Amino acid sequence: MPFSRTNVIMLQNFKAISLSYKKAPLDIRELIALDESSCRIFLQTLKGFLQATDILVLSTCNRTEVYYNSDTDYSAEIVKLLGITKGIDNISRYFDYFTILNEHDDAVQHLFDVSMGLESQVVGDMQISNQVKVAYQWSADNETAGPFLHRLMHTIFFTNKRVVQETSFRDGAASTSYAAIELIEELTGEGAEPNILVVGVGEIGADVCRNLKDLGYKKVKITNRTLAKAKVLAEECALEVLPFEEIVQGMKEADVIISSVARETPFFTKEMVKRLNALTYKFFIDLAVPRSVEPEVESIPGVLVYNIDTIQNKASEALQRRISSIPKVKEIVAESIEQFNDWSKEMMVSPTIHRLKNALETIRQEEIARYVKKLGPKEAKLVDSITKSMMQKIIKLPVLQLKAACKRGEAETLIDLLNDLFSLENQPAESEQNPG
Repeated sequence: MPFSRTNVIMLQNFKAISLSYKKAPLDIRELIALDESSCRIFLQTLKGFLQATDILVLSTCNRTEVYYNSDTDYSAEIVKLLGITKGIDNISRYFDYFTILNEHDDAVQHLFDVSMGLESQVVGDMQISNQVKVAYQWSADNETAGPFLHRLMHTIFFTNKRVVQETSFRDGAASTSYAAIELIEELTGEGAEPNILVVGVGEIGADVCRNLKDLGYKKVKITNRTLAKAKVLAEECALEVLPFEEIVQGMKEADVIISSVARETPFFTKEMVKRLNALTYKFFIDLAVPRSVEPEVESIPGVLVYNIDTIQNKASEALQRRISSIPKVKEIVAESIEQFNDWSKEMMVSPTIHRLKNALETIRQEEIARYVKKLGPKEAKLVDSITKSMMQKIIKLPVLQLKAACKRGEAETLIDLLNDLFSLENQPAESEQNPG
């Protein structure tokens, strides 16, 4: 590749296109969301069609996003390729639901904020960090991650560790479904594996099931009046379906019953639960409004009922702690981005530094070659050592000045000067020459 100042500077142009809960309703997010297999296929498609590097695809229940490094805005092309991957005709009609981030700093900031949970529907979401790690692994597996993305992601992971250690941003359960599961842990004891029956798979019931799956609960059954809906969710979460007509038997076997049944009057009545003749404790967690568990159920020996107010109070307290931590989290993120940008700027001048080292090494080799025949092995080794040491001292100051100028945004003039002084266009940038 011919040498030019553009080759030397190598400005990063990180971009992102995002579809999230902030602009897109659930039915649109569901339509466009990608599972693992689709993500991998989509990564390969992007790799083949785009003149871009450092491609990352992140898809969760709340967002589907693509990050990439390129001088060109590929937003429209990415949406079209997403439509092909998902089998959606005329996907361009959904284009307005996407947010386009074509400024490098904006895209970097967004990925940091998403990874920390600052952009989550439930602020401080504990799952997003792992989801970002998985997305990065897919990029690495599919060879769409370059040095820039590798460094960026590891900086993000280190930042996340600082957030966990230095703030309360990830403490406690800050959503109704998380709080419900945290309550299960409190009621049944750590390490216990309770039998759980989830009744009703509306939005909150489905969210509970997904969280149960993510947290490793295995003894979970799902039941719903519409069997097909329960089967779809059970397949997604690898859980067991209980036919609705067998609910009484399911209640007898369950230690915990989580209900989000939507109806005007309670579904679980005192008479119904009394007929179970339970010999063990049963915990009802009622997430429905209006309530789906009759308050009098708690008068039955061994039965305890927790309603939505109990759960939401627990969630609200945790959420407030997280909100109070946001300024500190943003401060940590800002420090990390500043450090990452310093590295990025140094990488911009890295080719010039390599060329300068190679130019000086060429001069050194040429001069040694003129005299080495007159020297014995011992003298030749000594001269080689002395000249290497001299070269390292000579190059140290220009390299430090070049890095400092890059941080100030003033590197171009110094790069041009070094190029003219040492004819750097004749030197390779990728690696130093091997001496001897």
